[in-house]
Amino acid sequence: MRYLIGFSYKGTNYHGWQVQPNEVTVQSVLTSALSLVLRQEVELTGAGRTDAGVHAKRMAAHFDFDGEINDFKALTNKLNSLLPLDIAVYDLKRVADDFHARFDAKSRTYKYYITRKKSPFLSDLAAKMTFPLNVERMNEAAAALFDYTDFTSFSKVHTDTKTNNCKIMLAEWSEEEDCLVFTVKADRFLRNMVRAIVGTMLEVGKGKMSVEEFRAVIERKDRCSAGTSAPAEGLYLCDVEY
Repeated sequence: MRYLIGFSYKGTNYHGWQVQPNEVTVQSVLTSALSLVLRQEVELTGAGRTDAGVHAKRMAAHFDFDGEINDFKALTNKLNSLLPLDIAVYDLKRVADDFHARFDAKSRTYKYYITRKKSPFLSDLAAKMTFPLNVERMNEAAAALFDYTDFTSFSKVHTDTKTNNCKIMLAEWSEEEDCLVFTVKADRFLRNMVRAIVGTMLEVGKGKMSVEEFRAVIERKDRCSAGTSAPAEGLYLCDVEY
């Protein structure tokens, strides 16, 4: 039987989501806890993967189990008692045997948080940037994203993806409490895509790049023409929709 697990994590202490040799990752820690509770080795397939230091408010993964789970709440409580404080399970349910956490996702939403001042409560949870930013121009650049589908310029090179096309459904900058926040929703994302977009839009906000030049970066389909990736600590996977 196949099950879908929903969870969140603070990525500061992890080398990203995906299992890697000799590294502590969210996937490895969660898989170990789940296998221990179920008394059976399981494999988790995530809705996507996050880089080292990136956080997730709502992440999902599926796994197969040779048995029926009757009490989802009890299992969730057991998992949370085993998991470290920076990983928490919030949902568990049965899904169809052909369900796939990655390929069945209709959209994913990320947010990037920037704090404009030093805060002990946002350390490792938002990128600190004190230089002046023209948010209006940054929103003009964000609106330009809707006119394109090929985002090669914002992707890590030498990835195993068959296409660099993505459909952007939402892209905007806003203020949330003490942070400047970029929200972006798409059917799929490329490796490092959000951080590369944010880093390039910051060049627009600082007045070092015009909106027209931002468009030209996308049209070149060359990662070298885009800005430096924004720091990992500001990025959150906020939702996965099926």
